[in-house]
Amino acid sequence: MLSEKMNQALNDQVKWEMFSSYLYLSMSAYFADKGMGGFAQWMRAQAQEELFHATKFYDYINERGGRVILQPIEAPENDWANTIEVFEETLKHEQLVTSRINDLVNLAIDERDHATNIFLQWFVSEQVEEEDSVNDVLGQLKMIGGEGQGMLMLDRELGQRVFTPPVK
Repeated sequence: MLSEKMNQALNDQVKWEMFSSYLYLSMSAYFADKGMGGFAQWMRAQAQEELFHATKFYDYINERGGRVILQPIEAPENDWANTIEVFEETLKHEQLVTSRINDLVNLAIDERDHATNIFLQWFVSEQVEEEDSVNDVLGQLKMIGGEGQGMLMLDRELGQRVFTPPVK
């Protein structure tokens, strides 16, 4: 059984993961509007991944006898100066998610909730991968200056990304 404090913290994370999905879907729409289908596909896959994360938290709360209470999600940003700015915001956002996951782990430790601590370790590892993936794209964007023929090549490469839910 989840403590009331842990239940609330996990519900907050469901909201946060849903917002993350919403933000990345907004970024996908921004890229689609700019005719950058590969970047749009990369962000759409990212949005699907965040929705999967939200569902994973949702299911866990239910499995542990908690109560899921969905919260309002605020509107995400929908316009950026350029592609580099989008990925800089993405990196900042992922770093914030990492911080939130770490706070949840600390709460699980404080509450001696070993099951939740074990559950959260998947997200700890996932966030290392998330930040690295965004950093890679951001590094490539900065290398090509965010414009020119390099952008066409990167757009094609990023368009290959497809979200495949991990096996439980």
